[in-house]
Amino acid sequence: MKIDFQKQGGLVPAIVQDAETKTVLMLGYMNEEAYKKTIETKKVTFYSRSKKRLWTKGEISRNFLELIDIKIDCDNDTLLVFAKPLGPVCHTGNETCWNENNESGFGFLSTLESVIKDRKENPTEGSYTSSLFEKGINKIAQKVGEEAIEVVIEAKDENAELFINESADLLFHFLVLFLVP
Repeated sequence: MKIDFQKQGGLVPAIVQDAETKTVLMLGYMNEEAYKKTIETKKVTFYSRSKKRLWTKGEISRNFLELIDIKIDCDNDTLLVFAKPLGPVCHTGNETCWNENNESGFGFLSTLESVIKDRKENPTEGSYTSSLFEKGINKIAQKVGEEAIEVVIEAKDENAELFINESADLLFHFLVLFLVP
C-alpha cells in the first residue's frame, strides 16, 4: 500500500468502520508513524492534532479498536479502517461519533421487520399484517406455502415482473412467520 502522506501535510483521514456491522464509527487522522504502529500492534492508532502526538484509541478508556483490515482510496490519500470495537467508540460514551447504534442492519429488510413487529405488538384494525397474526401460525404457514408455490410457477414462466412480485410476497409472509414466536 502506497499511502501519500505528503499530499495533506503528513496526515491522511482514516475512516473507521465496524468490520462486522459495517457501521461507520469515527474519523481520525494518521501520519506514517500512526499507520505503522496500527499495523504493528493491531490496535488502531491516530495522530492527535490537538495533543500533537500519537494516540491509540482506547489507551485511557480501554475501548480499543482491534484492527481487522485497512484499504486505501483511489487517490492514495484516505484510509478505510475495518476494526472490531471493544466498547463505545466516541469520547462521549456513544457507540459511534454520530450518536448511532452500532448494530447489524439489512437495509429495507430491517425496516420491514420493524413494521411487521409493530403490527404484531400494536394490532391495527384493517391491517393485513395484524389480521395474519390474529389468525395464528397455521394460517401464516399456509400463506408461506401458497406464496412459495406461486414463486415456483412464476419462475417457470418468463414474466420477470410477476416472478419478482410473488417473490416479494413470499419474503413478506416468511418474515411474518419468522416473527410469530
